[in-house]
Parts: sequence; structure tokens; C-alpha cells
Amino acid sequence: MSKATEEIYVSLKGHLKGSLLRPDDAEYPEASRIWNGLVARRPGLIARCRDSSDVQAVVHAAGSAGVITAVRCGGHSLAGFGTCDDGLVIDLSPMRKVQVFPEARYARFEGGCLLGSIDLVTQAVGLAFPSGVVSHTGAGGLVLGGGTGWLNRLYGLSCDNVRGFTVVVADGSVVRVSASENSDLFWALRGGGGNFGVVTEFEVTLHPVGSVLFGRGICLGDEVRGLLRHWRDFMPEAPDNLRWGFSLRIASHEKDIPTEARGRPIASASALWVGDLEEGRRYVDRAFAVGNQKAVTKEVVSFNALQTMADSDFPHDRRYYTKSGYFKSLNDESIDIMIEALATNPSPTNEIELAYLGGAAARVAASETAFGDRSSPFVLNLLGNWSDPANDAANISWIRTLFVQLRPAMVPGVYVNFMSGDEGDRVPEAYRGRWERLRAIKTAYDPGNFFHVNQNIPPVTAAASGIPRPN
Repeated sequence: MSKATEEIYVSLKGHLKGSLLRPDDAEYPEASRIWNGLVARRPGLIARCRDSSDVQAVVHAAGSAGVITAVRCGGHSLAGFGTCDDGLVIDLSPMRKVQVFPEARYARFEGGCLLGSIDLVTQAVGLAFPSGVVSHTGAGGLVLGGGTGWLNRLYGLSCDNVRGFTVVVADGSVVRVSASENSDLFWALRGGGGNFGVVTEFEVTLHPVGSVLFGRGICLGDEVRGLLRHWRDFMPEAPDNLRWGFSLRIASHEKDIPTEARGRPIASASALWVGDLEEGRRYVDRAFAVGNQKAVTKEVVSFNALQTMADSDFPHDRRYYTKSGYFKSLNDESIDIMIEALATNPSPTNEIELAYLGGAAARVAASETAFGDRSSPFVLNLLGNWSDPANDAANISWIRTLFVQLRPAMVPGVYVNFMSGDEGDRVPEAYRGRWERLRAIKTAYDPGNFFHVNQNIPPVTAAASGIPRPN
């Protein structure tokens, strides 16, 4: 613990409703744990805040001491930005209150909520907030980066469904933000990440979602190319209710994988229909009628069940590394490169994820939010997922090599929530035409770049240029 963090501890001790944890405290090991084991760090002090006044006090103290400060919601940042070495972590995990107003179809939730804690309350009244696909993800980081998931084609991105924010900014003041109040910050927070402050409360629009139709299947060998080409050509005309995508990977010894497929490259397909189930069966049946797919299942499930299906595939403490981007159109050569790369894939849990955005998310103008360009609907995420540190170099190299091969056919742009911690040079690419406006707003609310442990948008002020990014 550094002298500066010790001074913060002394100044805050006894004044917070929450707790302060140092490395020798019994609760510290669990409190310092984050999702991505590849970027685990050891903060000098963790401030577990219970409300906005706690956050204000911590921001004041850390800002005065000049201590590197990270903000943690669920600890799910791929880049590990929910923690830092030696500095201070503002931990929002005690702040998980959710209020639902079913008649008006909106909710308020605190900044430490996980997706699952929101779903549990909203689904009790038959409503849902469009968010991610793993229930132990922190909602705050997901929403601020944009927020993609099962419902985006039908109801837009998570950030498109935010009505307002309550934010503690760098000078420690609390700012209310909406389309009519501090509208510049409202624009920036919808996709601009954690650059502008600590969001302690979100107000969001909800949508009616009950049971959904969900299908899965796998495609092998030469059939994969034809299936992906069919999907590429079909999705631009597909109804918004249909979300159909793929994970290209090496088949493992999972119980639903046929014996003949194990150890071979496969395209694992998922097709979701939200809406009228009879109409949906026609589309989901069609998705699995192409490519001689195996182990096909189609079932009606609750939305809560859908939201937790992927939880066990992405557990805490594994090692995750990504490269991501967009295609305006997906050509045959890119499909071939992806399939051929599977032959050298060093981990059976590495995936080449392919999704088609479009729908309601694509109908929001690029100028309406800080989120990146929505006009290139094919979303690629090369997701490395392994357990042994000895395999770090092999898996990271495979992801990087494949990305370099695919990059010439891609358009500029990247989804900030899919970025690893070594991609700071791509942040201007993520925001492109919005970059200078974002920097101006950053300068207005955080001129000293106090909030820089993120995919950083630096202020225009020269004083911020020397602040280092965490490794």
C-alpha cells in the first residue's frame, strides 16, 4: 500500500457507509477478483461504495491524492479496466437496487447491478431491458460501451434504451443527465464508456418479453461454407425478431456434440426468435434446414433461462483475449480464411463469433449517440478463452494473426466492449467522426483525465497527455 493510498484510507475511514479494503484484509482476495484472469491486478485500496455520497467522497479523496483510480461494476471488462495495480478501485458492487415501473415500462437500477439482478426483477412483470448474454456481467460497463445482446435487433442497443443517468464527475459533483438536462453528456455516455464519470444510477426503457424460441445446431466440414454464405445473404432481409449467429470453433467432448464431430472444425449455430412463436417456428426451422446441421434442438424457454445459458461457458478466472471489428459485407475469401484458421486453433474454447446486427440498432443514426458506426452489420469477435498461463503466447498469437489476415476486408471501427487492454491505439478508430466532440465533452467534465483506466478518450488539455495507461 503506497503512502498516497494510505492517506486516502485514513481520510475516508469512518466516513463511508461502505467499507475500505486493504490487501491484508480477509475480504480483499474475493473483492479484488475480476473476470479475466489474463489481466488480474492488485490494487492498493478497494472502496466498496453504498451510494452516491460514498462515490463522491472517494472521487474527492483520490483526485486530491493523484492516485490512479479504476471503477468496477461487475469486474467483467475484457481489458481488465475494473481494477489497477497499487491504486484505488471504486467498487460499486454493493449498489444493486432495481426499481421497476411496469405500467410506464421503465426501470431504475444502481451502478453496481449485474445483468442477472436486473433480469430477475424485470422478468417478474414480463419486461426486459436489452443487454448482454452472460448474466454475471456488470450492467454499467456494458451499457456505457453500447451494449449488444439477444434483443438488439428488435429493440436496439442497451445505450439506445437509456432515458437518464446520475453521474459523479471528476470534481466530485453529482450530475443528472438526460436528453433535456446536460444533453451533451447524455450523448457521450451512450457509447463513450467510463470516460466521463461514475454512473451511480441508470433509468432505462423496458420492453415486453416472455417466452422465446431458441434453436441450436452444429454444421461440419464442407457444409460450413455454404451455410455461412446462405446466412450472409439471408440476414439483410430477415425480420428484426430473428437473431441468428455462429461460433466457429473446434468441437470438444461436450455431451451434445456427435462423436464424429469431436476434434473437428464446426460452426455452432444459435437462432433466437422473440415474438409470436408460431411465426417464429417458420424462421427458426428455416435456419436449421440449411447445411445438414447436426444435434439440432429447438425449444421454448423463458427469457431468464436464455440469459443464463452462456454463463458456464465464460466463467471467472479463465484467460480471455479478443480482437474485433465489422464487415460491410462478408465475402467468400473472409469466410474461407476463418474456416481454414481453425486447423491451427490452439484451444478448443477459442471462438470466431459472427453476428448480424442490423434491425432496430441500425436504424439509430450514427450522430445520435457516441456509439460507433452502425452501418456495417456483420460483427466479428475473435475470442480467445483458455486456462493455462503457459498457453498465453500461443492463443494471443493465433488471435492476432487471424485478425491481420481478415483486416483488409473489414471497415474501420470496433466495439469498445470487445477491445483488449493493448488496443488503446484503436480508440479513435472506434469513434472516428465523433472523436473531437467526445474529446471536447471529456475536457468539460474531466479536464485532468482522472477517469483514464478505460478505452481512453483524452481531454484536449495538454496536462492529461502524460497519464499512463495500465498495462
